[in-house]
Amino acid sequence: MADNYMLRVTAGSDYDEANQKLVHVNTEQPLSISNSKLDASLTVRIQNYRGEPVNSPSSCAYFETDPHKSDLYSISFSFTPKKNINGHDLVFGNDFDHPIKDKLPPGFGQAMKIAQWFIDPGLYGDAYADEPYLYGPFLSSINTLRIGEKKEPVELKGSEDKPVVVSEGADGDGVEARKKAGLPDEANARKKHFLKEQHLKDFTFEEGRNYSCDFFNPYLDFNDFALKLPGFSYIPGITIPIISYWDGQPLRSTNEVLFVIIFTLLPRHSEGQKDESKKDDKSGQKDEDLD
Repeated sequence: MADNYMLRVTAGSDYDEANQKLVHVNTEQPLSISNSKLDASLTVRIQNYRGEPVNSPSSCAYFETDPHKSDLYSISFSFTPKKNINGHDLVFGNDFDHPIKDKLPPGFGQAMKIAQWFIDPGLYGDAYADEPYLYGPFLSSINTLRIGEKKEPVELKGSEDKPVVVSEGADGDGVEARKKAGLPDEANARKKHFLKEQHLKDFTFEEGRNYSCDFFNPYLDFNDFALKLPGFSYIPGITIPIISYWDGQPLRSTNEVLFVIIFTLLPRHSEGQKDESKKDDKSGQKDEDLD
């Protein structure tokens, strides 16, 4: 069934389709996003990709480098805030603008517990709400975080043979900024550090400072359009075929958005066309508490 579908990946400053631009997946052609809140540079890689543009590479050198040989996708980006953003306010996640509770598969509750326990303890959300959502604090969810310098926005651009691979750490005067903020050196320690609410509140994404990030894992298979969660001892692994629960509803948010990445699942007959019945999986950074 998955062979009958393909992906379109777009990104932009908000959910408005008119403001979205096509992302060239598995290439080192970053997409630039600029608005009143930030300047950003985005690269998306998907293993075994089949989608738009139709001549896109099915893979890339990123998946041949350590530690990404087992990963199935990567959302890599840099951003420079145009105003200070408190660490407690910045989240990374997904949401729907219509209920999906009737579409959730058996075992979804167990899958969520596995995801929260093994993948990201900071995950929270309500899949049974009228406007379902799943978010995580950005600082404890993002796999790698690199704090850069205060200077002109940086574009993450490598070559097809030498892709940009973001590693945990800091550059230039970002080394002192990271140290001053009390961030652990290792990614897992940093993620654990920010599971404490007060640590989130104590951190500030500084106006004019560059930050580079990468979000990746081996659980979301865009080739089979399935979510694959590992099993443990007496708990079996779970595979959720996304296509089986596709209800054709678009996703939106009423929160202030910094930027949005949209993964659109398209029937193959509609490639190159806009399809009003599509399902958009919109993943982005959102500032939830700006009051």
